Amino acid sequence: MYRRATSGVRSASTTLTRLSSSSPLSKIASNPAASASAPSASVLNQTSRSRSFSSALRSFRVCSASTRWSHGGSWRSPASLRAQARVSAPLMDRLERRYASMASEHAYKDILTSLPKPGGGEYGKYYSLPALNDPRIDKLPYSVRILLESAIRNCDNYQVTKNDVEKILDWENTSTKQVEIAFKPARVILQDFTGVPALVDLASMRDAVKNLGSDPNKINPLVPVDLVVDHSVQVDFARSEDAAQKNMELEFKRNKERFAFLKWGSTAFQNMLVVPPGSGIVHQVNLEYLGRVVFNSGGFLYPDSVVGTDSHTTMIDGLGVAGWGVGGIEAEAAMLGQPMSMVLPGVVGFKLDGKLKEGVTATDLVLTVTQILRKHGVVGKFVEFYGEGMSELSLADRATIANMSPEYGATMGFFPVDHVTLEYLKLTGRSDETVSMIESYLRANNMFVDYNEPQQERSYTSYLQLDLGHVEPCISGPKRPHDRVPLKDMKADWHACLDNPVGFKGFAVPKEKQGEVVKFSYDGQPAEINHGSVVIAAITSCTNTSNPSVMIGAALVAKKAYDLGLKVKPWVKTSLAPGSRVVEKYLDRSGLREDLNKQGFQIVGYGCTTCIGNSGDLDKSVAAAIEGTDIIPAAVLSGNRNFEGRVHPQTRANYLASPPLVVAYALAGTVDIDFETEPLGTGKDGKNVFLRDIWPSNEEVAKVVQYSVLPSMFKSSYETITQGNPLWNELSAPGSTLYSWDSNSTYIHEPPYFKNMTADPPGPREVKDAYCLLNFGDSVTTDHISPAGNIQKTSPAAKFLMDRGVSQTDFNSYGSRRGNDEVMARGTFANIRLVNKLLKGEVGPKTVHVPTGEKLS
Repeated sequence: MYRRATSGVRSASTTLTRLSSSSPLSKIASNPAASASAPSASVLNQTSRSRSFSSALRSFRVCSASTRWSHGGSWRSPASLRAQARVSAPLMDRLERRYASMASEHAYKDILTSLPKPGGGEYGKYYSLPALNDPRIDKLPYSVRILLESAIRNCDNYQVTKNDVEKILDWENTSTKQVEIAFKPARVILQDFTGVPALVDLASMRDAVKNLGSDPNKINPLVPVDLVVDHSVQVDFARSEDAAQKNMELEFKRNKERFAFLKWGSTAFQNMLVVPPGSGIVHQVNLEYLGRVVFNSGGFLYPDSVVGTDSHTTMIDGLGVAGWGVGGIEAEAAMLGQPMSMVLPGVVGFKLDGKLKEGVTATDLVLTVTQILRKHGVVGKFVEFYGEGMSELSLADRATIANMSPEYGATMGFFPVDHVTLEYLKLTGRSDETVSMIESYLRANNMFVDYNEPQQERSYTSYLQLDLGHVEPCISGPKRPHDRVPLKDMKADWHACLDNPVGFKGFAVPKEKQGEVVKFSYDGQPAEINHGSVVIAAITSCTNTSNPSVMIGAALVAKKAYDLGLKVKPWVKTSLAPGSRVVEKYLDRSGLREDLNKQGFQIVGYGCTTCIGNSGDLDKSVAAAIEGTDIIPAAVLSGNRNFEGRVHPQTRANYLASPPLVVAYALAGTVDIDFETEPLGTGKDGKNVFLRDIWPSNEEVAKVVQYSVLPSMFKSSYETITQGNPLWNELSAPGSTLYSWDSNSTYIHEPPYFKNMTADPPGPREVKDAYCLLNFGDSVTTDHISPAGNIQKTSPAAKFLMDRGVSQTDFNSYGSRRGNDEVMARGTFANIRLVNKLLKGEVGPKTVHVPTGEKLS
């Protein structure tokens, strides 16, 4: 739980800590002669490394108590930068000159190798793993080889040492001993919810550097940073052709100040790309466009790797790019050129055999994999997939599995690069030359899997195996993504949930009330809901909208149902929120978009919506029918998370399902159905229509995908992605290098971390009389610690906003206000379904003050 909750804890509790005098850096500062023993910079990157060192010296960092605990004061941790503020400007300059003038010998210069082009010339130079002539490399998992290459390439015997390299080489022995290594990712990726506070920190660092008499322009990311604005769109309008445009207009109205701040950052900081709103979901854009697989930086080749401030950064693992989610502190440190201190992970080898059966989707597979891995226990580990079954999985299928790594608890769910990866790169518009370079480099550096050749046995910490033919249709819920329910058992499981005590699989509804029905009027027509009635059906989230097979499958279900006379009830809030503009293009080409429209699944926007709680309000009549009753309505969505209080405050039962099943449950209008024996409804010919009557065959789906999904669609969608849209382009943003803070803003607030900072820090302060704040059980996530969804009108955050003249209609979400530390402090542990054991059964964002016993927020 700790790793996954890091972002929430740290963003909520971040405080300025004392500037430590114990790190090696501060010792060099107090004794300049000590720096003479510091090692050399890279042959190819001497200049950039001196810049990195200089910038690190001039950068100011904050860290939370949790950072210190987890790293034990290690100089490699982001916390180490606290010491660097002590260094005076003249001494900084001396250190910079001394570092830049050191010898340019690299510890592994002997394995620097040229990669030839097939037609003559060379792609560039690279550090060759085979040239080490170490037999241990051949047994390393592919995911660990990426860590090894990074350690070799960045080895300066200061931030990254030869000892780090040896630990990784000896992974079979060291991975069981909780040893730490330093890792430098190639880039950082952000979305706007988590990216805004990172940018706020950088802006405030510039102010602090200026106040201390140095150049604020020194504060810049030192690695490429991509920020995709995707988390701000809400489903306020649905079931109309202009829903997407209306939602975007409202998105800009609500978030004008945030967006202007982001637009300022895109020009104020170097090395930062901002993808404007309305372009897609960060992880799908990363997969289809931003992912490099192999970098060629000025004739120097190395594997792509990325950390992001969103837990589902792991989706890129499906492309063979090592990536995972980290807290804001770690991401900002990586942006500033600092290595990440991480425990060398164990790697679970997950072998896939066979082939998926007819009618089984990638979503069914990932829910099955999630349950298996959750049961096995993979927290803090990498999972690496291999086996003959890999050839049966498309790249999009792999990305779906990789996306849900946080749900099964792994740091990564990694798929090494093979021929399937190369074909996907071509499909998504990467040039033939680029793909050729990627393949040549990975083959030469022993990082490419060719299933046409004999496979050498690799070592794994533990082994799992799944026959794809055993996977069956399923969904997960009603409160957790790993609570998989086979579709054939769904009706029985739902009734068991009604009976069971309150918990992850229980609502404790008395038998005599389980048949309760609430009647109401919707748009002048009689309507009714009961336990299990579907009120939200959303095709959403990068998890599935990145996969053309399940998207085309959903459209075919909608078409077949409509042709037979079935329609979704008008009071079900249906929506389609693709993760990229490409989805719209291939739905149009297939001719199936109109069929989704007929069932109410019009496009509502291009971003992360229902999956993060941006589902918008229910219709007033539906909300009123639920309010004040014990009815348990349901939401069905093609997302990756379904924790209570996340999707919508009024949907207590939330199920994850494939896009085709989202349409099916919307048609049925309830989760209380056995699709085998009960019809979805009555067709126009008066006959019952069952799910099997409208479910497309695998071959039918594949034919439409092959015809409809073309490389030109990806090229045209991404050629202009950074040019924005009229609303973004009309947005005015300051052109200064320092940000002009508005003290009245409730979105962007200058944080207190660096105010009144001096070169001489205060001493340490003791913690006295500390008591337990909250007492939790299992499955406490970032959703509970730092929710992203609705701001309840009775919450402390709501009171803070109303006291400043913000009306309830303009509250927006917690996620959208993460640039204001005052709001986020009040939003900590604000999940309305929080179970704090100190409250002895009461549910909600409250606690008991110790020792007085007073109940407080």
